[in-house]
Amino acid sequence: MISDYLPLLLFALVFALILFGYPVAFTLGGLSVLTGILIYDVDFFYLLSLRIYGTMHNFVLIAVPLFVFMGIMLEKSGLAESLLETMASLFGRMKGGLAVSVVIVGGMLAASTGIVGATVITMGMISLPTMLKRGYSPTLATGTIASSGTLGQIIPPSVVLVLLGTVLNVSVGDLFTAAIVPGVLLVGLYILYIIVVSYLVPGAAPSMSKEELPHFSTKQVLVAFVLPFTLILLVLGSIFAGIASPTEAAAVGAIGSIVLTAIQKKLNLTILKEVMRDTTFLTCMVFMILVGATSFSLIFRAMGGDRLLADLITQGGLSPNIFLFVVLLVVFIAGFFIDFIEIIFIIIPVAAPIFSAMGIDLIWIGILIALNLQTSFLTPPFGFSLFYLKGVAPPEIKTSHLYRGIVPFVLIQILLLISVIIFPELISWLPEALKD
Repeated sequence: MISDYLPLLLFALVFALILFGYPVAFTLGGLSVLTGILIYDVDFFYLLSLRIYGTMHNFVLIAVPLFVFMGIMLEKSGLAESLLETMASLFGRMKGGLAVSVVIVGGMLAASTGIVGATVITMGMISLPTMLKRGYSPTLATGTIASSGTLGQIIPPSVVLVLLGTVLNVSVGDLFTAAIVPGVLLVGLYILYIIVVSYLVPGAAPSMSKEELPHFSTKQVLVAFVLPFTLILLVLGSIFAGIASPTEAAAVGAIGSIVLTAIQKKLNLTILKEVMRDTTFLTCMVFMILVGATSFSLIFRAMGGDRLLADLITQGGLSPNIFLFVVLLVVFIAGFFIDFIEIIFIIIPVAAPIFSAMGIDLIWIGILIALNLQTSFLTPPFGFSLFYLKGVAPPEIKTSHLYRGIVPFVLIQILLLISVIIFPELISWLPEALKD
């Protein structure tokens, strides 16, 4: 009967309206409420209020505004500029050294901020003109900056992992630990690709002369490294050592970012107001989508959507591996059109109960989805990392440069994703080692 497939029709309608440009939070919430009233009368509001109240009591979600605050505050601190200049002085003499510096700084900023927009814009404004001036290929330069800025999606502390932990109902701390090895491997693969291209393609990434390199004293180099590493140690070290929960560590990180900004002599009332305003804006956006997604999840399950999907998988004879492939493919394609937050709150709640019923490790699933979601920042037409970089790029940088530049890095991400699927030990090794 057609009525049996109403949950899937609702799901398709939500997707269609979002692709037509309707606000995600109000599309999810509005359609869900209207459907709930038609099916369950006003009693639906009582059920919805209980579900939203339960979400409000989720202590882990407090980490979201705290990590966002930390990232935006560090972006204002000037930490990225000093890191990039220091790295350029260390690696500039080698072919591709500037690009390697950008990747390393992207990884360090990911581990201390995790905000993609701030990282891409900062590195684009500082590094891109220098790389172009030194004769770098526009495609390699833009691809390196755009992809390095997205490392904050997989390297903890990552807002993506916090939200995935909430939706999958798994420990955010375990997700953070499991993400370390894939994150470091991704940085290593980026660097390896840059070095290979630098030596195989003459003139793509020339080295800098000794006269062109910025000069720093040993003390300046140490300070540039010590400040971000101290923050990383405070936030991630306290989580991995079992001293603090991710939420508590996020609070430590927020305070630490204020202290680092003060040390850099950038802290003032104007900066504090800007950081608080931007944090409030981003947090409200995330939580409004969460409320809408909570409404959608409630009505979808009440209509038997999860049971319908489970029956379709059973009747279709889909194995766990095939179902995993289908979900990852849907997430990858959705990343071309909608934001990672929307994907997490729309697709994952539908798939998570089925993964759980199949006995699949949800920590492993969380890391696979995080790696997959990272590509959504790079894939046109709506790759946000590309938008951010285009906004600060010099006029000679065309959109075609951005699109061609990110292709190798997206392929590297897919290669790592496949490797993690084939060798799940890449995810499980570090958490098991820390427990021992």
